[in-house]
Amino acid sequence: MINDSNIPVGKVMRSAYVPLLCVLALSCFVPMIYDRTIPFSKSLMTGIVMISTYFISYFIIVYLLGCSYPEMVKTKGATARLNDYILYNLIFLVMLMILRNLLPSDFTPVLFLMLYLPWMAYKGTGNLFVDKDKVSRFTVVSSVLLLGLPLLLEYILGLFVI
Repeated sequence: MINDSNIPVGKVMRSAYVPLLCVLALSCFVPMIYDRTIPFSKSLMTGIVMISTYFISYFIIVYLLGCSYPEMVKTKGATARLNDYILYNLIFLVMLMILRNLLPSDFTPVLFLMLYLPWMAYKGTGNLFVDKDKVSRFTVVSSVLLLGLPLLLEYILGLFVI
């Protein structure tokens, strides 16, 4: 279950998500070891794009899922569970991106691990107390948002990398 220890969302964000984003940004410099033609400025810009992508994605996904499923944000506890759900799924994606950056080439099976996220999303619906008839819809919507939004933001912000 998501956050059985009842750790506040802000604390999880400060002690796990933001430091993990910093590690993700640092991992953007690793490809410079494998390919000497990659300039420092490009690695720096890529790190900034990655931090921005996943940091902004969290807030946009919280807003969009909250608007799509208002019954999940009626109480303070329900809102905290939804925020935990989103945060832990994004942490999984950030760890995959770190792994992708650490490998010397594009290793496709790492990207296929992203397809594990819909399963995680489905299993997380039990803790969110989603109605049985809405589970499949919620799983699809949340999976599309959790997978698609960071990739879209990464693409858009990546256009600014020289």
